[in-house]
Amino acid sequence: MIDMTRLLTLDITWASASDWLLGAPLKIVVTIVLAVVARWLAHRAITKAVEASIARSEASREKRDHKRTQGKPSVTASERYRQRTLTMGSLLRSIATIVIATVSTLTVLALLGIPLAPLLASAGVGGVALGFGAQALVRDYLSGIFMILEDQYGVGDFIDTGEAVGTVEEVTLRVTRLRDLDGVVWYVRNGEIIRIGNRSQGWSTVMVDLPFSYTEDVDRVIGIITDAVSRMKDDGHWSEVLRETPSVLGVETIGAGTVTVRVFATCAPNENWGIQREIRRRVKEAFDREGVAGPPLPLGGTGQHQI
Repeated sequence: MIDMTRLLTLDITWASASDWLLGAPLKIVVTIVLAVVARWLAHRAITKAVEASIARSEASREKRDHKRTQGKPSVTASERYRQRTLTMGSLLRSIATIVIATVSTLTVLALLGIPLAPLLASAGVGGVALGFGAQALVRDYLSGIFMILEDQYGVGDFIDTGEAVGTVEEVTLRVTRLRDLDGVVWYVRNGEIIRIGNRSQGWSTVMVDLPFSYTEDVDRVIGIITDAVSRMKDDGHWSEVLRETPSVLGVETIGAGTVTVRVFATCAPNENWGIQREIRRRVKEAFDREGVAGPPLPLGGTGQHQI
C-alpha cells in the first residue's frame, strides 16, 4: 500500500526545491549572463569608436598634410593621435569592466540574502586605507589620465620633464618612456612630473649666431648672409620643413674684435637642429667665397672662420 504521507511530503519537497531553483539561482545565472553580455557590448562599442576615430583622424590628416607638404604625411602626429586614442580606449574598457563587475557582484550578493551594509562599510574603510597606502600609484594614474586628455605631449614629441630631456617613445597611464640624445631610455612616473616643456607642438624656432671680424663692413656681410640663407626656400628638402624664409635680425653682439649677426626662422617640429647646421654650412661657404674674415682667434690667431 502506498504511503500517502510520504508522497505528499516528497511532493512538497520537490515543489519547494523547484521554487527555490527558479528563484535566486536562476536570477543569479541571468545576472551573470547579462553582465558578460553587457561587458562584451561595451568593449565592442568602445573598440569600434576608437577605430572609427583613428580612421577619421588619419583621413583628415592625410588631406591636410597633402596640401601642406605636397603629399608627405605627418607620421609623428598620426602615431601620436593613435597612441592617445588607444590609451583612452583601454582606460574606458577598464572602467566599463570595473563598473559592470561591481554592479553584478552587489546584485548577486543581494539575491543570496547577504546584507550589503556591513560589506559596503568595510569596503569604504578598506578603500580609505588603500588610498593612503597607494597615494603615489593613484597620483600617477590620475596625472596620466589628465596628460592624455589635455594632449600635453605624445609619441614623437621632444620634451623636458625636469628629470630628463628626450623624445617620447611611449605614454601609458602610469609611466612615460623617453629616450635622450645620448640614447639613454628614461622611465618617468607621471605623478612625479611637475612641469612639461614640449618643443614639438606646432613648430620650432631656429636661431643661429654668426660671428665675423670687426673690420668687415656690416651691411655687406648682412647682405651675404641674407642671400645665403634665403636660397634655402628654393631647396626642395628645406622648403618642406621651413615655415618661412630665414630672416637676418641684425647685429646681436659686438665685442673682442667680433661682430655677431643673428638669423631667425620657424620650422616644423624637431627640424631646428638640422636647419641650424645647414645655415652655418651655407654661410661658411659664402664667407669663403666672398673673402669675409672670421673672428680673430685668441693668442695671435689667423682670423680664420669660427662659425
